[in-house]
This record gives sequence, C-alpha cells and structure tokens, in this order.
Amino acid sequence: MTFRAADAADVPAIVDLVQSAYRGDSSRAGWTTEADLLDGQRTDPAMVAAAITEPGSTVLLALDDAGAIVASAQLEQRDGYAYFGMFAVDPGRQRGGFGARLLGEAERFARDEWDAAEVRMTVIVQREDLIAWYERHGYARTGEISPFPYGDERFGVPRRPDLAFETLVKKVA
Repeated sequence: MTFRAADAADVPAIVDLVQSAYRGDSSRAGWTTEADLLDGQRTDPAMVAAAITEPGSTVLLALDDAGAIVASAQLEQRDGYAYFGMFAVDPGRQRGGFGARLLGEAERFARDEWDAAEVRMTVIVQREDLIAWYERHGYARTGEISPFPYGDERFGVPRRPDLAFETLVKKVA
C-alpha cells in the first residue's frame, strides 16, 4: 500500500468511494454503512474539491499495489490539532487493514507535517461499532455532543430524529 495526497483528478473516484462506503445497498458489503441511519448523499464533488484545494486541508489516499484508490480521509489543520473526516474504505476491502493503515498515516501526517498535538473527529453517536473501532486505535470519547445538521441534505437525509455527533480525540505528539 502507498499513500499520496489527492488532486483534482481524483474527485470523482473519491466521491464514489465515500458514497459506496456509507450510503445505499453497496455500503452494506462493508461494516461502515450508515444506510440504516441516513439516505441521500454523504458528499459531493464540490465538497471533495474544496477538501483538496482549501488551505489547511488535504485528502490522503491509500492505494493498493495496482495503484487503485482503496481508502481516503480528509485532514483539516486547526488550532493545535488536526480534524479527521471523510474517512472511507472500499466496502469490499474493509477488514483488510487498509483503514487502520490510512488512519496511522493521517496521524503521522498531522503530527509531522502540521505539528498537531492531537487528532479529533466526530462520529454519529449511534455508530457504537465504529466508535469502538476508533477506541481500539487509541481514540477517547470526550462526551462532547454536537447536533446533526438536519435540513442540510448535503450530509444526507436522516432516517431517524435523534442523530448527533460525539467528538473523539487522540494525542499524537
């Protein structure tokens, strides 16, 4: 596996990857699906393009030995920490270690390239299995809860009224 930063030519592939990992029937091939919680899109080309081009933001890609994109994650440089998001692994390749390796690379990048002391993320509180995966990789629940952006269909169409995010954090410095 190799890693690289995404560029504008990668936008369609990243959108497809993120959608397939979280929404619709294709996401059910993996364990990260949100199909029971949300319909609609997880991201769109404009959001991915902004994540690639905005200052203080990068999208890291994991590529298999043939050069195919198998995982992606966005990092945003913030005051003293890096925010980790838009994490996706090809549903057919989940449980193969690609996600853990990309997460490790993102933490290394945040620490070594941006001098970030910690990595933070938000995870839907109903995703206990995903939160447990992050805890196994050194992240701690903070108890800090933020609301789901109901009414903003850029992030999906909720299938239930009680969605919220919890912030997770890991020291990397």
